[in-house]
Amino acid sequence: MFSKSKFAALLVILFGRLVMAAELEVGQPAPGFTMQDQYLKTHNLEQYLGKWVVLYFYAKNDTPGCTKEACNFRDDIFKLRAMDAQVLGVSLDSSESHARFAEKYGLPFPLLSDAAGEVAKQYGCLSKWRGLNIARHHTFIIAPDGNIAKIYRKVDPNTHSAQVLADLAALQAD
Repeated sequence: MFSKSKFAALLVILFGRLVMAAELEVGQPAPGFTMQDQYLKTHNLEQYLGKWVVLYFYAKNDTPGCTKEACNFRDDIFKLRAMDAQVLGVSLDSSESHARFAEKYGLPFPLLSDAAGEVAKQYGCLSKWRGLNIARHHTFIIAPDGNIAKIYRKVDPNTHSAQVLADLAALQAD
């Protein structure tokens, strides 16, 4: 028979394993979402079924690394579109902040506002930094069937877009 303390310890161990098992993996269905972009247009994952989706999470509009990453996706947008891929940027910033950021840098793709951090949490990207919730730099390539095809948990904003292009080419060649 378990004592209360042993039972509690067992629950912690089991709960910890359940939390770890819940981390997204390649081949799993991508969690659904509904968010507004910089123009207050609503986007959901279902509308992109049949296309490749590059869903990239970033910390904050108009910060050095986030700007570099966004501009690299902007510069590669024609290559990405030629691969039938839709780029969607996500941060916890407001739609208004996204509108200013997109206009300032000529970003030709939706920037989705996850103000409450719910989608970032579903994708394992929600983090705290100096007491504020932010989305970590993580990217998910979602296949046309809605399943996760590639996960990037470590992102170099300087080279990430080129890496995504190369990996999309490899995924589409399979």
